[in-house]
Amino acid sequence: MSAFAETISYGKSYIQSLPLYVPGKSASSVAREYGFAEDSILKLASNENPLGVPESARLAMMAIAANPSACYPDPEATVLKARLQQRFGVPASWITIGSGSSELIDLAAKAFAGRGDSVVVSEYAFALYELAATSVGATAVVTPSRNLGHDLDAMLDAIDAKTTLLYIANPNNPTGTFIEETEIRAFLDHVPEEVVVVLDEAYSEYLPDVQQTSPAKLVEQYPNLVVMRTFSKAHGLAALRIGYCIAQPHLSEMLNRVRPSFNTTSFAQAAAAAALMDNEFLSRTRKVNDAGREQLCDGFDRAGLRYIPSAGNFVLVNVGNGEQVTQALLQQAIVVRPMNGYRLHEWVRISVGLAEHNDRLLRALL
Repeated sequence: MSAFAETISYGKSYIQSLPLYVPGKSASSVAREYGFAEDSILKLASNENPLGVPESARLAMMAIAANPSACYPDPEATVLKARLQQRFGVPASWITIGSGSSELIDLAAKAFAGRGDSVVVSEYAFALYELAATSVGATAVVTPSRNLGHDLDAMLDAIDAKTTLLYIANPNNPTGTFIEETEIRAFLDHVPEEVVVVLDEAYSEYLPDVQQTSPAKLVEQYPNLVVMRTFSKAHGLAALRIGYCIAQPHLSEMLNRVRPSFNTTSFAQAAAAAALMDNEFLSRTRKVNDAGREQLCDGFDRAGLRYIPSAGNFVLVNVGNGEQVTQALLQQAIVVRPMNGYRLHEWVRISVGLAEHNDRLLRALL
């Protein structure tokens, strides 16, 4: 670094204070670091669907590839929005398409928060909420958790005249906790109408039918609500980076004002439109996940390990020293997620895999 550069402070001070978000290790990086063949690595760190990409989505992408174009993708994702309208019964003006729910989280911060504002988030909720708030110069107000999940009463108490935005993950990542719809509604009834609430339902497809919510009904009743979902988890399209949110037009318009025009690819739009309607794949995904999650928890029970009952496709388990156990598993070509970034140093988060994946993990761990 030059002497000149050392005397200059680049960027906003609140950006300089941001911690780097550290994603789960990729199979290729572990292969390079430890000398394993890449296909021997078991990655259970990023909550990906072990069934892979649904055939319906693969065929949709092949159709795009068969007729390649030099044109930009549809900036309005018209076909995908039409499928979302069909699925949820909302107008296209209520829908915003994003490059995964991660981009939508950022767009909400850009649209509804800034310098002098406060954004309420829960302890042990998805780390990107706090990062998104800080990146726009707002103050992230982190409320204490209840049993490693959201304490909605504490979040209500944290709302003040400066609060413009609030994030809730349900089910919550990384802890897997779940809030019933009746509790969500009771909470929304008490949130001031000028505070925008983002309800992040990235893992909602893993819930049993009796716990499924209707985004359209919630959004119709609460004009300050944004419901986010993603195709990265149950739909198996993590590599394509595509998600969506539903909100009334006065909020959707704000989100689309800060959304880049060509933020999703033609491949992603086509694959998501197909995957959305693939009920057979979603049903199989849920069955595999339910069985695999039970398999992992049975193993943890036998070993006397404490874990948090999960509503998602992962389990947070207390192993005593999360970083040490993570490194030991890496030596066996198994990747899990340590929780140091969440100040949960005794814990690791383990994604649910196929039966043989879960068995390999349990044999290595126990």
